[in-house]
Amino acid sequence: MSEPIKHECGIALIRLRKPFKYYINKYGTAFYALNKLYILLEKQHNRGQDGAGVAVVKQDVKVGTPYIHRCRSIEQQPIPDIFNRINKKVKKALKGNKDKRHDAAWMKENAPFAGELLLGHLRYGTYLGNAIANCHPFIRESNWKSRTLAVAGNFNMTNVDSLFDKLVELGQHPREMADTVTVLEKIGHFLDEENQLIFDRFKDRHDNIQMSQIIEDKIDLQKVLRRSCKDFDGGYTMAGITGYGGAFVARDPNGIRPAYYYADDEVVVVASEKPAIKIAFNVNYDEIKEIKPGHALIINKDGEYGEYQFREPSEKKSCSFERIYFSRGTDPDIYTERKKLGSNLCEQVLKAIDYDIENTVFSYIPNTAETAFLGLMQSVDDYLVKHRIDFIQKGNFTKELLQKTLSFRPRIEKLVIKDAKLRTFITNDNDRSEMISHVYDTTYEVIRKRKDTLVILDDSIVRGSTLEKSILSMLERLEPKKVIIVSSAPQIRYPDCYGIDMSKIGEFVAFRAMLELIREQDKEYLLDEVYEKCKATAELEPEEIKNFVKELFEPFTYDEISDKISEIVKPKGMKAEVKVVYQTIEGLHNAIPFHTGDWYFTGDYPTPGGNKVVNKAFVNFMEGKLIRAY
Repeated sequence: MSEPIKHECGIALIRLRKPFKYYINKYGTAFYALNKLYILLEKQHNRGQDGAGVAVVKQDVKVGTPYIHRCRSIEQQPIPDIFNRINKKVKKALKGNKDKRHDAAWMKENAPFAGELLLGHLRYGTYLGNAIANCHPFIRESNWKSRTLAVAGNFNMTNVDSLFDKLVELGQHPREMADTVTVLEKIGHFLDEENQLIFDRFKDRHDNIQMSQIIEDKIDLQKVLRRSCKDFDGGYTMAGITGYGGAFVARDPNGIRPAYYYADDEVVVVASEKPAIKIAFNVNYDEIKEIKPGHALIINKDGEYGEYQFREPSEKKSCSFERIYFSRGTDPDIYTERKKLGSNLCEQVLKAIDYDIENTVFSYIPNTAETAFLGLMQSVDDYLVKHRIDFIQKGNFTKELLQKTLSFRPRIEKLVIKDAKLRTFITNDNDRSEMISHVYDTTYEVIRKRKDTLVILDDSIVRGSTLEKSILSMLERLEPKKVIIVSSAPQIRYPDCYGIDMSKIGEFVAFRAMLELIREQDKEYLLDEVYEKCKATAELEPEEIKNFVKELFEPFTYDEISDKISEIVKPKGMKAEVKVVYQTIEGLHNAIPFHTGDWYFTGDYPTPGGNKVVNKAFVNFMEGKLIRAY
């Protein structure tokens, strides 16, 4: 993607199901699980590079021995930093005791992070800054293991304010109004209540030491999640581990954020992406299951597990941007979907070049657009095959003409090269724009000046600033006749509020194009009308709110918006013609039929909070407030 957008976040959870000594005997190390967690996190590092965290719970350790450990980092390479620090702590514990490294009881008692239940997290710092205090997992500590809770997740809540108020009504004094804090405290509150209910039920029959064991055996995490998550509005995959060894991974009712798991007689493992599990545990893709929307994978103290419903599932609207860009393309389903996205653009591209393939050079923005580019070019090849068949069937050709027709191939060149080491560190806006213009480089002397048309495929076009200030300016130096920028994703018109850093509506180039059309056609009154409608929803319940911003796009066709975007992103002084071609909504759904979350393209939000957020985002825009709407 030419304009990187940030995503929150990635998780990994491992639960060992056999005695700790089993793994030492079989794999020769007390850190089998920790090594696997490292792989899971590294294979998902695309999901968050601003911070990482690891928490580990040890079961059945002596009283007075630490049973939960945590390490977090915001270093430039946070995953290696965390595991290097853990390794140093382990070496320190083993100093003078190397003969104990295969002693399960000694390792659990003395070596930090040698445990059965592990939780890892990767974070993009899209909100609250990039401080260590904002890195997951968050821990709610207690001297009772059954009340100790660590939570990490991939989520955004649209109703943080109301969740905060609920905590206050429960008698709490929350430290801050942030979804991570409210989620931890809400689940923690009902975990405390579950502890108390069990205690009150059995206290007259057992002493306190016995009661601790009884509570751990009888805690119902499904009930805890039902009570604590019933009013959550957002997209979430939340993972929690308890001090006694129970764990859960809960997925929102629409399945907006991803969660997959694998289990055998040795482990239960959960991750945000299937390829990470496959690589770490060398399993087949068909053995990896998806946690159902509105369900939680719950693991009890003894390592038994199952999927349990904690919210009524709604229509599945899993995020299509996961498939277009965020998730690793090595997942076979995602690979196929991305190729189909490219293939579906073929007819639009051929029309844009007036079917003049001979004078067209095809290329793409590295690296995530490559798979869609393969799909596009395969469809172009299919078109040429049909063209050759038609030509041969007519029968009126010479040997030279036949040879030319059969040997003709589309011209493919690597025109756009990203210099990943060049950082736009300068804060002055004018200087930053100058630096942005040099982030990309190109290959020279392969384009026939003012004769060739360039087709450049990107995954998506969000703001358009990189196109204008870098890519198109750079391509103009090649002196092409025409440049066609093709997006494998549809027009991004509306903010996301479920985990992607696309929250300020005024930054979207499609929104800016709509504003230009409104002004050109003297329809500014629409802005005021929609502004008043959006303001009027501020006091309504989310269920009563509709997305009024959609009304601003209704007077214009899809092509009108695309054509105006073409004008906006074209740099001043550029001689080559510029055209922007977008994936259609129909093409998106055709390519990705089972992941239909498309609210950023269509404005059809899967939860009531989404409509509240988009209206508030427009109010912020009209009032000049450069803040996110949730």
